[in-house]
Amino acid sequence: MMGLFSRRRKPAADTGGLGETLIALRLDDGDVAPVHSTVVVFNAAGHARRLAAGKVTCEQGEMAFCFHPGPYTVDVLPFASAPEWGLRLRFVVDTANPRVSRQRFDLYLYSETAGRLELAGFASAAEMALQAELAQGALELPPCTTLEEWHAFRAGLNQLMYTRYGVTVDDCVPVDLGDQIDYATILQHRAREAAVAERARLAAEAAPPDQAATMPPRASNAETSVATNTQRHEATTTAFASSAPPSAAALPVPESATPPPADAATADAADAAAIAAVHAHAADAHTRAATDDRAANAHTRAATGARAADARALRRLFLELPALSGELRILNLPEGLPLFQQHQTMLLRLHMAALNVNTMPSLAWAAPDQPLPAADQTGRAAQTMIAQTALDEAWSLLARLQLAAPQQWPSLMDEADRICTNLETGLSLRRTPHIERTEPSL
Repeated sequence: MMGLFSRRRKPAADTGGLGETLIALRLDDGDVAPVHSTVVVFNAAGHARRLAAGKVTCEQGEMAFCFHPGPYTVDVLPFASAPEWGLRLRFVVDTANPRVSRQRFDLYLYSETAGRLELAGFASAAEMALQAELAQGALELPPCTTLEEWHAFRAGLNQLMYTRYGVTVDDCVPVDLGDQIDYATILQHRAREAAVAERARLAAEAAPPDQAATMPPRASNAETSVATNTQRHEATTTAFASSAPPSAAALPVPESATPPPADAATADAADAAAIAAVHAHAADAHTRAATDDRAANAHTRAATGARAADARALRRLFLELPALSGELRILNLPEGLPLFQQHQTMLLRLHMAALNVNTMPSLAWAAPDQPLPAADQTGRAAQTMIAQTALDEAWSLLARLQLAAPQQWPSLMDEADRICTNLETGLSLRRTPHIERTEPSL
């Protein structure tokens, strides 16, 4: 009986693979961080402090992560169209920099990591960031026939990885992945992903939210049976009522020698046609009802995914925009008043964008008493994704500004203007109130 009231011990966190296939994971109060790892504790305001490995003690509202500094080795593809050639990166998580109040890797853990940061997932994120930089021309990877070209690329890659993720690249060498990459499988995987995305888009556009109101209601089995009997009775009555009564001259003829009247055959045909029409209508109603259910489920799944993506993107914008503005503010600017004014304007626009994020209305409501339809929620969430993409581009722009020569600043400030415009546009359309569509009239 005493065992019924015993307190069960919480299972310990699974730290297997930490430092090999696992970079970081979240710990609860009372867990023990492995040796050679570092503990990062975040309070309710998001401020972090690093502790040595050991037993984790969290106060009210705090959360803790532990990470292993590495080193880690991953293979990334700089160009998606050439998967047989890649780069082998060897990187580490640096110790805390005393010159900054918040470490970039700590912010990455708090902002973009749900519970576990796997090495494979981090490699995929780094690969997409590198491919985006190369595709936009922000980072150049020439044939590198000279050491100067290779060192220029290495410097840009190192700065990108440190500014975006807070890790330092120790080594980077080209590697032939021809014996590890199956190009046919990659193409099949890409085609499958494209097909799934296309089906999801078609399912979302197939039935508008108000289509259910225009569809006929689903007929139950009892209603179908009653309708069938009623229509059979009406069809039979109509068929027999249209026939003329027999004349007196026909009375002496024996009934056994008289063939069945043509009206009886007409009545049977009408009866069968009525039954077939009712069954066809019922089957059509069930088909439309099943289509409505599938469309409704697709809209529900799309709305649920949109709400989750919107929440994650707004959280990233809320946490990272102030840190990004702080890093941009302490840059060493070249001489010149116009460049200083452009820099101050960029900072002001980022501050206003952060204020816009902090006061962003809920996704699920168009007004305090009016829920927002699922299709409009998906549309608003898409605008949040545009703002999140602009945030990622702003981090890469910061990496380029930190290495830029004075003559490169004007073009980079033009790029900053484009990024701020995309950020403001995405946030503005995310905030746009719901307005019913009205057709133009004379």
